Amino acid sequence: MRRRLGFWLLRALGWRTQGTFPAGCERCVLVAAPHTSNLDLFFMLAFAMAFGLRVRWVGKHTLFRFPMGILMRFLGGMPVDRRSRQDAVAQMAAHFAREKSLILVIAPEGTRAHGKSWKSGFYWISHTAGVPIVPSFLDWSTKTAGFGPAIVPSGDLRADMDRLRAIYANVCGRYPEQQGTVRLAEEDAPPPALRVAAGSAPR
Repeated sequence: MRRRLGFWLLRALGWRTQGTFPAGCERCVLVAAPHTSNLDLFFMLAFAMAFGLRVRWVGKHTLFRFPMGILMRFLGGMPVDRRSRQDAVAQMAAHFAREKSLILVIAPEGTRAHGKSWKSGFYWISHTAGVPIVPSFLDWSTKTAGFGPAIVPSGDLRADMDRLRAIYANVCGRYPEQQGTVRLAEEDAPPPALRVAAGSAPR
């Protein structure tokens, strides 16, 4: 019933779906991009329903206090406690370790405004938890919602991001001028050995 409703909503609004959800990805980080409009959330939820996916998302722990916390969890929210000694990546990796099925949605742009780079949390959660990254997209230029192939982080950050750049190369958000650049700030950092050498060099 949920799948039928999801497909009906998308088709009624002139959208179509492309591809299928990758097999064997019951535990994954689902990248939602581009994110330029508040409407992206509505279409993402309809998209998830159409493919029969129960997605989860992350929110600040204070949003989950009673009584609103009941609704937040019902809608798929997962609290992150910023006061914890564990950072958000470690907390999410711990969730993956406990659950047999977890599709965690993250919008790596982090904001609807244009950004010079994506936030890297999605990548390090996937890498730390040992789960694949599944790219999903809403292309407003063609009104197409779909998935790219699953990506297992190799540890080669730039190579993995090149694969994501290829997937999102021709995808347009509702407001293209506000789309963030598909890159991580860490891609420009020197390799660890070079950073150590640079730090120990005489002044």
